[in-house]
Amino acid sequence: MEIEFKFHIPADRLPAVEAALREGRTRRTRLQARYFDTADHALAAQGIVLRLRKEGPRWVQTAKAAGRGVLQRLEHNVDLGPAKAGAGAPEPDVQRHAGTPVGERLAEVLGAAGKPLQPTYGTDIWRLTRKVEHQGCTAELALDLGEIRAHPSDGQAPRVATVRELELELLAGPVHGLTALAQQWAAAHGLWFSTVSKAEAGLRLLHGKPQVPAVKARPPAYAATGAPAGPALLRAVVAACLAQILPNASEIAAGSEDADQIHQLRIGLRRLRTALRTLAPLAGPAAEGAAWGQAWEPALVSAFRALGELRDGEEVMGAVQSQLQAAGAPPLDPPAPAANAPSAAEVVRAPALQAALVALIGFSADEDEAQGPDAEAALGHVRERLDKLHRQLRRAGRRFTGLTPEERHSVRKRLKRLRYLAEFVAPLFGDKKSERYLEALRPAQDALGHYNDEVVAQAMLRQWTAHDSAAWFGVGWLKAHEAERVQACARALTAARDARPFWRDALKNTGQNDRNGR
Repeated sequence: MEIEFKFHIPADRLPAVEAALREGRTRRTRLQARYFDTADHALAAQGIVLRLRKEGPRWVQTAKAAGRGVLQRLEHNVDLGPAKAGAGAPEPDVQRHAGTPVGERLAEVLGAAGKPLQPTYGTDIWRLTRKVEHQGCTAELALDLGEIRAHPSDGQAPRVATVRELELELLAGPVHGLTALAQQWAAAHGLWFSTVSKAEAGLRLLHGKPQVPAVKARPPAYAATGAPAGPALLRAVVAACLAQILPNASEIAAGSEDADQIHQLRIGLRRLRTALRTLAPLAGPAAEGAAWGQAWEPALVSAFRALGELRDGEEVMGAVQSQLQAAGAPPLDPPAPAANAPSAAEVVRAPALQAALVALIGFSADEDEAQGPDAEAALGHVRERLDKLHRQLRRAGRRFTGLTPEERHSVRKRLKRLRYLAEFVAPLFGDKKSERYLEALRPAQDALGHYNDEVVAQAMLRQWTAHDSAAWFGVGWLKAHEAERVQACARALTAARDARPFWRDALKNTGQNDRNGR
């Protein structure tokens, strides 16, 4: 199992990164690789990579697949010996990986007959490596510079992408040592964590699709060995949150302005904050003593709010303006955005956020046995928090119309925490039970979300009136419809009171946890 961090290097930071790397003993190697897949890209669809790479004078065949966490990958390398003068590149042979975990995945995807393989894209990289010792771990730093080249099947000109990245791979010792080293390099050189591997970048080039869809939330994957103890449960939840956050953050940091990626990143950050706020005691005494979770809250909140301001200006106001136009509102001349407002990329690249993400990635990958609540105590804590949030939901419907806008917003936040926490543990109790409960919450969440968007839009329009008096129409129209929205929220919350708390039931057959969590 390979554990590594990979960072993108901004072009203007490259000289400093290379100079810092050369402060120790380094080795420079040329890596020329060809990647292979089936005609229908069956391996890529399952997150599997098969490549032949000339590493200096030798050929190596490598198979990779996703591991259990963000940092972990299954990998198996086969040294094919030195390249022979005048001889071409060797052909790939999946049997070289037989008997290994990644080899089993290869065989499963390719089938008994073995689907034929064909070359897809290639890389030409100069790698500068250095071994370092840090906080008890031995790590290899690798600076990769070069290009990825794909030849489209329709005969178009080759597509080329530049590679400029720093990898930190754990060779021996604790994961927390590698995490601290990764934070150090990221902070010193303005690097950001990237989830886009060379294989994925090559596949995008091949298909001519630099933009990928936003990644949505998925449930945690729990081991099939029984109910998890506190630290294991928390790691699984944090890993699930990161699996949504990191791909979207990686795309945005690289320059994407896709509204759905920004929206899904905000959802991921909110889910992660819920996990840190409600489940931090499961980390155990040592982590609690270090204020685990709370240390990263300011960076997560700052990014969440900054991205929220971008969303409010685009999505919320866009939807409300469509309603206002249908109601006969005069055209609006919105004020120009603030000159010093950060872009989405700048928000994600912020050193504080990157430090928080790196720390949490390291936590999710660290499988050292930790002292913390056992499985029974961990589930007891979760049930207690769910019960409290569920009771608050039941009370909210009866008194919602008499609350202030700020109090109504608090109801919405508690409802989100209830939903996210229920989703975190749903795989442990059974899909049907948990889905019925979550479906019962959905109308209330939709109604509260619609109401909140109009409250936000009304506040923004009030600000716009200083620039364009036509905005008063929107303020009045939204105010006139506010009571109707509040009543809709109250009705939805009242209906949600009948949702049956699934977490009070017994755990499902734990032998199915792994399958249903994937």
